Amino acid sequence: MYYRLYLILDLFSRKVVGWEVWETEESKYAKSLIKKSVINEKIQGRPLVLHSDNGSPMKASTFLSLLEKLGIHSSFSRPRVSNDNPYSEAMFRTLKYRPDYPHKGFETLEQARQWGRQFVHWYNEIHLHSGLNFVTPVQCHTGAHVAILEKRKGVYEQAKERHPERWARGTRNWSPHEKVTLNPMRDEEPGKAQTK
Repeated sequence: MYYRLYLILDLFSRKVVGWEVWETEESKYAKSLIKKSVINEKIQGRPLVLHSDNGSPMKASTFLSLLEKLGIHSSFSRPRVSNDNPYSEAMFRTLKYRPDYPHKGFETLEQARQWGRQFVHWYNEIHLHSGLNFVTPVQCHTGAHVAILEKRKGVYEQAKERHPERWARGTRNWSPHEKVTLNPMRDEEPGKAQTK
């Protein structure tokens, strides 16, 4: 028996904003999760895009109808491209390589849900994310990361002033990211026309 992890990841902050574990893959679970997440995050009416795989629950007409009612645009992975979302792929790799991940599986659904609670708490609140310049997803989600990274930048600049011999180049770029892009288009090379 396999358990299914339904998970919503905010791409900008990498925060897990909603998750549930179920025994089957069904649109009713996806609908419930999206409703709870929109309410918990207080984001109803904001311009949102939900990028998902091509699974049947995500393409079910009742699920797509719910997204439309909530004002959420749907986006799907490209056909036959299993790693279309590098942000979620990285998060799932982190999940699978946790030292306490039960590689022999879970004995019960409740055991899977308990492990999920512990993982999501660690990932959101404790994990210093390298893609976020080593702040937690919650710090980035709330905007606290801006002050943290500004302070960190000052600490590094002071260290370089005190001991310039230890620095071959400038300090690390501690600027907070301003945007993220899912599968960005490559910039056109200068002087070359784009052909279709």
